Amino acid sequence: MSLLVVQHRDSCPPGRIGQWLTEAGVELDIRRPYAGDAPPDDLSGHDGLLVLGGEMGCADDEVAPWLPDVRELIRTAAKGATPAPGICPGHQLASVALGGEVAVNPAGRTVGVLTVSPTSELAQDALFATAQGGPVVQWNNDVVTRLPDGAVRPADNERGDLLLARLAPTVWGVQGHPEADLTIVTGWAVKDSGSPAVAGLDLPAVLGAVEDAQPQVDATRRPVARAFAALL
Repeated sequence: MSLLVVQHRDSCPPGRIGQWLTEAGVELDIRRPYAGDAPPDDLSGHDGLLVLGGEMGCADDEVAPWLPDVRELIRTAAKGATPAPGICPGHQLASVALGGEVAVNPAGRTVGVLTVSPTSELAQDALFATAQGGPVVQWNNDVVTRLPDGAVRPADNERGDLLLARLAPTVWGVQGHPEADLTIVTGWAVKDSGSPAVAGLDLPAVLGAVEDAQPQVDATRRPVARAFAALL
């Protein structure tokens, strides 16, 4: 099984999800367009697509000129029934590519460990069913404000923000960062420290919560990674 992985920044690697997918027998073809890797024109030779997060917004084509190609790959995946989850900005990219809308969260920036609050759709979802009640790290400004036509909302977080989405029959979105362990999140905290983005936040407490939640994140998200591998 070959999975095309689009990584937008060094600070947002496949992390734990990459490890779990590799354990499940998936070969990761990681493309880093910020470092000069050109995204392929299509998904031939790949059984799935995974679009990771990054610091840019989903419409920041001037900052990340490869984003139009990634949005087209997502549309290709949707048309070809190719399994394709997106994480945080990857989720937002997929939403916009398929006709949804994204904006700055009117409730403010979301930073910390939040919890999956299921809707009635979660238990029937082929990918997310095992995620019920589990924690997830969030570190985001933007949210999907309108889902694409026909999309399904399996779960929110306890703030009422969209957390998990099925954007097309084989395209999913995760607003959180199930791939991010303490090392990755610490890098984000160091970079943002002292900036208005985290003003008023107790970053050591946030990092402590990330560390404490890791065993439960692993327990609820590793099965999701295995479910994804089974779809490839």
